[in-house]
Order: sequence, then C-alpha cells, then structure tokens
Amino acid sequence: MRVKRGTTSHARHSKIRKQTKGMTHSNRASIKRGRQAVVKGLQFATRDRKNKKRTFRQLWNTRISAAAKLNGTNYSKLINGLKKEDIKLDRKILAELAVSEPNAFTAIVNSIKK
Repeated sequence: MRVKRGTTSHARHSKIRKQTKGMTHSNRASIKRGRQAVVKGLQFATRDRKNKKRTFRQLWNTRISAAAKLNGTNYSKLINGLKKEDIKLDRKILAELAVSEPNAFTAIVNSIKK
C-alpha cells in the first residue's frame, strides 16, 4: 500500500500559515516566503530581547542623571557614592524613585553627600 503524504505537508503548511498571520500578502500566501519570514522574525525577536534590556538601562541612567543634577551632583558621583556607602539600590529602582518619589531620591543623595 502506498503512503500518501498530503496530510503531513498540509499540517506543516498550516503551521507556517498560522505563524505568518498579520504579515504582508506574499509572506502569507507563499509557503516558501512565509517560512523565510518566520525564521527571520524569530531572529529579530531574539536580538530585540537583548536590545530591550539595553534600551531600558539607557532610560534609567538618563532619568537618574537628570534627577542627580537637580540635586546638585552628577550621575558618576552618585553611583560612586552609593557604592562607597554600600547602598544596594539598582538603577531601575533609583530611576523609579527619581520619577515618582523625588523626596526619597533627595534623601538618598543627601546621605551620600555626608
């Protein structure tokens, strides 16, 4: 008895079609182009997860720097003072304090200036 492969191919093609939903017409319509688009999209997703972390750290550093200047110091002196005083606050928390709780951030800066 011969083996018919139509169902296997159809399942694979359906999987590609499902993944290319929302893409442009040629990537949706053609299985070959769709497979290429899916692979490239996964590569971009991997790259951009790394870039997202980089971008957020830049944002936090900018916010901390701006708040530090308002309190009469600069970013590098603030971070160096935190390390010397053994205050373990990461940049994400410092940026959040700088934006939402300026008084708390000022208290941190004043504890470093002593």
